[in-house]
Amino acid sequence: MSDEEHQFESKADAGASKTYPQQAGTIRKNGYIVIKGRPCKVVEVSTSKTGKHGHAKCHFVAIDIFTSKKLEDIVPSSHNCDVPHVNRTDYQLIDISEDGFVSLLTDNGNTKDDLRLPTDETLLTQIKDGFAEGKDLVVSVMSAMGEEQINALKDIGPK
Repeated sequence: MSDEEHQFESKADAGASKTYPQQAGTIRKNGYIVIKGRPCKVVEVSTSKTGKHGHAKCHFVAIDIFTSKKLEDIVPSSHNCDVPHVNRTDYQLIDISEDGFVSLLTDNGNTKDDLRLPTDETLLTQIKDGFAEGKDLVVSVMSAMGEEQINALKDIGPK
């Protein structure tokens, strides 16, 4: 058998999982956790000790990083929870299209055109106003579990 018969498509994520397991007792405030299939940022953790034969339980209060909805979960502290791989990337804003999509400049000089404008009203008006004034804007894009969304804005000065 020769090497030519075996060709593999290389993918950017190399088949990496969207989440990784972490023991519930080790997840802290400001960490990330998956609750009801949604990636969330933990805002409150409380641990309760139980009786003779029970497990200590962790009560998580977390906010969905994309929809800002509050979610709660109670997990035995010795059990594993799913923790999402969360990435934040900065891109320079090039253009805003009429249908609500943005055109962003990546680090390697390519454009990224598959992101919508954020649903958060204050961030949306900041982006639109800054772009209309001709400012150079850099947006922060948060990505986790196959979803991406603009979540912050930086002004790097006039063009």
